[in-house]
Amino acid sequence: QVQLVESGGGLVQAGESLRLSCTASGQTFSTMTVAWFRQAPGKEREFVAGILWSGSSYNYEDSVLGRFTISKDNAKSTVTLKINSLKPEDTAIYYCASALGPYGLRGSQSDFRFWGQGTQVTVSS
Repeated sequence: QVQLVESGGGLVQAGESLRLSCTASGQTFSTMTVAWFRQAPGKEREFVAGILWSGSSYNYEDSVLGRFTISKDNAKSTVTLKINSLKPEDTAIYYCASALGPYGLRGSQSDFRFWGQGTQVTVSS
């Protein structure tokens, strides 16, 4: 079992930056994937970025390249998603999820077994 708790969401202005954190506990191991997904109002949930728990590999959805950065803090057992130059279309609930292997980096939701409760990000124009 892996427990995931997200934090860092909120209401921000367009152009600002935000840092989301996902703290994992339980049976973590180096080859599992921790990823961020988001679900905007009226849309399906989509993959944003993922990273191996070891921090050695990562992947991004093409549309967020250059603005989103995913990283792993080994000391805090936390995966962070830094979002720069926020846009109103980034408004969504952001979820952290874990997959049991590196295949999670491909971003398929069905690969992810454990999910956090989500954190709301609202970007005003």
